[in-house]
Amino acid sequence: MTVDFPPGRAGPATPPGSSGSPGSLAPPEPPGETCDADLIRWSAAEPEQFAALFLRHSGALHRYVARRLGPDVAEDIVAEVFLTAFRQRHRYQPSQPDARPWLYGIATNLIGRHRRAEVRMYRALARTGADPVTEPFTDEVEARVTAAGTARPLAAALARLPAAHRNALLLVAWGDLTYEQAATSLGVPVGTVRSRISRARARLRQALASQDTPQDQQGDTT
Repeated sequence: MTVDFPPGRAGPATPPGSSGSPGSLAPPEPPGETCDADLIRWSAAEPEQFAALFLRHSGALHRYVARRLGPDVAEDIVAEVFLTAFRQRHRYQPSQPDARPWLYGIATNLIGRHRRAEVRMYRALARTGADPVTEPFTDEVEARVTAAGTARPLAAALARLPAAHRNALLLVAWGDLTYEQAATSLGVPVGTVRSRISRARARLRQALASQDTPQDQQGDTT
């Protein structure tokens, strides 16, 4: 995956702090020892520093987007996330050392443009059971079921969730963000995130409970 920056600016394929960067503002430490906020700050003077942010987070972000929209559009979405982030890096809050909430917030907005495609994908998975889209959403689910057994009911439940609830749930479940980080991504109070996730999990548990109920009990009216 490559991202082309505007003419005259280095893209993420350029290693940060490379020998071709005279007067580098970056210290000699490897990028892995530098927080995201510093990389973004340095990139104001040396745009190539932004490459380290791409290398650090693009893989996980691609997996997240692919799980929500499928692999066909994930690469384009991720490229747009980082181009948007690069152009808006002057707005980044330096008090936030981890850029993931910011990046996943941009991704959430872009995913929203493909909401119908996302719902169609979940509905197709609910019908066929192919390519399970689920991983454990709660400890209870993890202890009770396997992905193969829950793919269809959970995919159907995800399709029925309000977009706001689905975004909050999947930022935590698939994006590995904390509730506080998800709140930052969505621009809402953390209490709102907790409420949305609680309601979404209740819907998923209900879907699993319905799946676990034997057919003869579902039809038993005595």
